[in-house]
Amino acid sequence: MLTFAWLLPLLGAVSLMIAPQWGETQARGFGVLVAAVSLAMLVWAWIGFDPAGPLFQHVLDVPWVPSIGVGYRVGVDGIALVVATMSALLFLAAIAYPVETQGQPRQYYAWLLFLMATSLALFVVLDLLLFYVFFDLSLVGMYFLIGRWGHGQPQLSALTFFLYTFAGSLALLLAIIGLYLSLESPSFDMRQIIAQQPLAGDGLYAGLVFLGLMLGLAIKTPLVPLHTWLPQAHVDAPGPASAILAGVLLKMGTYGMIRLPLAMLPETFARYAPVVAILALVAILYGALVALGQRNLKRRIAYTSINHMGYTVLGIAVAASVSDNLAAKQLALTGATVEMVAHGLITGALFLICGSFWQRTGEYDLTYYGGLAHQAPLLTGLTVLVAFASFGMPGLAGFVAEFQIFAGTFAVYPWLAVVGVLGILITAGLFLDFLRRLFFGRLPAHLGRFAELNRAEAMVLGVLGLAVVIIGVYPRFLLEVIEGASTLLTGGR
Repeated sequence: MLTFAWLLPLLGAVSLMIAPQWGETQARGFGVLVAAVSLAMLVWAWIGFDPAGPLFQHVLDVPWVPSIGVGYRVGVDGIALVVATMSALLFLAAIAYPVETQGQPRQYYAWLLFLMATSLALFVVLDLLLFYVFFDLSLVGMYFLIGRWGHGQPQLSALTFFLYTFAGSLALLLAIIGLYLSLESPSFDMRQIIAQQPLAGDGLYAGLVFLGLMLGLAIKTPLVPLHTWLPQAHVDAPGPASAILAGVLLKMGTYGMIRLPLAMLPETFARYAPVVAILALVAILYGALVALGQRNLKRRIAYTSINHMGYTVLGIAVAASVSDNLAAKQLALTGATVEMVAHGLITGALFLICGSFWQRTGEYDLTYYGGLAHQAPLLTGLTVLVAFASFGMPGLAGFVAEFQIFAGTFAVYPWLAVVGVLGILITAGLFLDFLRRLFFGRLPAHLGRFAELNRAEAMVLGVLGLAVVIIGVYPRFLLEVIEGASTLLTGGR
């Protein structure tokens, strides 16, 4: 199931590249079909997952290069399963969402499917070398999506994105090699490394490996001050690519923090957990404050991503802390995972909405808009829903995640929790201002023909909005899958 989930999009991408000259409708329909089957495989894996079972399930282990301990290994714990399933759903939404492909629909959807394959593979592999391979390959797909189908200065934004994040991946590679060489019996099997804990302690070598891992993953997340590549990449990317960048690629950073340093270097992570927590707090406040000052619609949402990923990193840092309050640590890690899922759905929907604005007007400046509530009521309603979810309104997915993160943080780092709550207040203000500027007041004359969402746009955004509501109202189906892994990773049984 897991192999098929990531391999099918890759085969779909190859098929599109060598297929006859399909038009827009045929290429998009094929992409939607492939992505839907891939999502169905992960849903099947979810149905067969036992929350009370072993940490990793649906495992397949095939030797590949035994001499250096490399194998084709896939499997998921509850955290990987929910993040991968959310990613597959968001890819399906991005592929189904109408966009201007500039006369190259086959190439556009082929790159989206390629990116889907590498992203899902990263979340399900249990081989550390393959993790790095897919971590790097995901950059290739996004590079071409921004550079070829973006706007503004797409080539410059794509180049900045690639070089910045590739530099981080090189730091990650050095740390992976250091971790590999520390094993008594060298292997890239993640399960073996987690079991052996080869760098237990607080020595210099362990600290350097931890630094390399966190540097590469912090750039991907991104944490302040390693975030500068993100806003312009979002502004110049097409709407669906921005949705994937925020909803999936950023999660590779935080998922990697859980899978690598938290699981493999828990003692070293515990030593530096307060520093990581402070950096997360800086990202929370900085992201919210800078977003509040943005007039560009997409840049504002991009900075809220920095803010929300700060919540996720804060939850991970609490889970890694030296506190003996296992319940609080487990709660924070569960909240961090739910935040990854919620942020993917919410911010993915917001960037798709940005794409709809661009398709209609070619403008992101908030001062250009106003009074659209009567002109496009369906667009207004869906935007209000996901905006309220983004600042943590009760009954929606964002609240479930942030409540758990701050409840766990308050038990371990109470002063960080108190200061961090200010980020939620600022985020609420910036989204309310965002809604006011777009939808209320007088309708400018140049927006008199602004079109309502079409059927495809409404269906995609409606599905994402429904998922946000379901998680907010009935999160149990999500939490029971995550909690087993969270308990084991924080030292519980």
